[in-house]
Amino acid sequence: MMKANSDSISPEDKLDFKKIMPVFVIILIDLLGLTIIIPLMSFYAASYGANATTIGLLGAAYPAMQVVGAPILGRLSDRFGRKPILIISQIGTFLGFILLGFADTLWMLFAARILDGLSGANISTAQAVISDSTTEKNRTQGLGLVGAAFGLGFVIGPVIAFLSLAISGNNYHVPAFVAAGFSLISIIMTAVLLKETHPAGKNIALTTPREISLKQFFATLKKPMVGFLLVMIFIYQIAFGGFQQLLSLFTLNRLGLNASGNSIIFVWVGILVVSVQGYFIGKWSRRFGEIKLIRFGLAMLVAGLLLTAFTPRIPPPWYSQEEVTTELSNSRNLPGETPPTQNLQIQVPPETNKGLLGLGWLLFAMIPAAIGGGVLQPSVNSLLTRKVAVEDIGGTLGISASLLSAANALAPVVGGTLFQTLGSSAPYLFGAVLCAMLFFISKKYFSHPTVD
Repeated sequence: MMKANSDSISPEDKLDFKKIMPVFVIILIDLLGLTIIIPLMSFYAASYGANATTIGLLGAAYPAMQVVGAPILGRLSDRFGRKPILIISQIGTFLGFILLGFADTLWMLFAARILDGLSGANISTAQAVISDSTTEKNRTQGLGLVGAAFGLGFVIGPVIAFLSLAISGNNYHVPAFVAAGFSLISIIMTAVLLKETHPAGKNIALTTPREISLKQFFATLKKPMVGFLLVMIFIYQIAFGGFQQLLSLFTLNRLGLNASGNSIIFVWVGILVVSVQGYFIGKWSRRFGEIKLIRFGLAMLVAGLLLTAFTPRIPPPWYSQEEVTTELSNSRNLPGETPPTQNLQIQVPPETNKGLLGLGWLLFAMIPAAIGGGVLQPSVNSLLTRKVAVEDIGGTLGISASLLSAANALAPVVGGTLFQTLGSSAPYLFGAVLCAMLFFISKKYFSHPTVD
């Protein structure tokens, strides 16, 4: 039966990998720049005396500016074509990484992330290229390659960060310049390999009314099941986004892991998420359905966040308090190294109690956390598409993406403030409470007879 279905697919409905692969490679190279930076941003800021609240604001700068910049650049790509706007956004990302590499003050870190965020339409414009190059029957498969690129990027990027830190003696400027190098490669590849895909003659005027108005946004939220699912996306992403963006800060405080150590943690999380989204979720969704998978994801996220919050403060046997403190200062006198820390705001653990329990506990906690985060977004979005009319799917998923970005901007601000005022476990306990509330409330909504 499966073979007959496969053979019945017409040639025009088969995905043209020759068209899509250049976009896939461009997205992957682009993402490597971002994922190289993620594990060390907290340390970079801490080396300038930033506290947890300030580091949270730095983490929010990129997604907050992306909320502003991505829709504008997306509209410009409809007007002037995909390729020129993609190149412009990539140049902005490249300049952001260069600024990050030369940063010698905290405000320069913020300026670099703001610039990168404002120009951060790279992925959305690349998705538009894929949409232009596919049919309705193979578009899901084509857009699935974006998820594959994300997964690979979040595995390979932290490895490159680890190697560049190891070679440079933990000089935080070096990974930023390496990220800029990958960004430059993506610009060259886009200019040389990518063909314009936006159909000629279909450019729209910039004065065309936006498809998603504020009125339509609130009207969508008022639909009982759809509104609940959209609110769920926003709330659980505050929990999971805080988990991701504050993880480096948490492991520094709890285990004394430096930037290199955190790169390995991010590789482990990346492998788990890729395994879930690339293999298991398809089997699970066919067997259990979206509703059971959503509740399972929430339960796993609660378990992962609680386990993370209670990670024992036992640094690994190779931990040296002096070395970690030195890494966040200028006592190594490396060329171009960060200046002396004025006042290190993040406490690192003492050396009185060392062992593998803390690290082993955290690696185990990452398993349910990554599984929960990995299944929730695709499962919720899949259920959303079944609860709205066909003509409303695009607009509803657009609202979903907007709420996701807004949550990613809010999460590090809330989490950083909780970290600073109540301790390093507070953001994870708060996230666990949010997800537990969603789990119990979802029982009421999902038990409605109209839900299947």
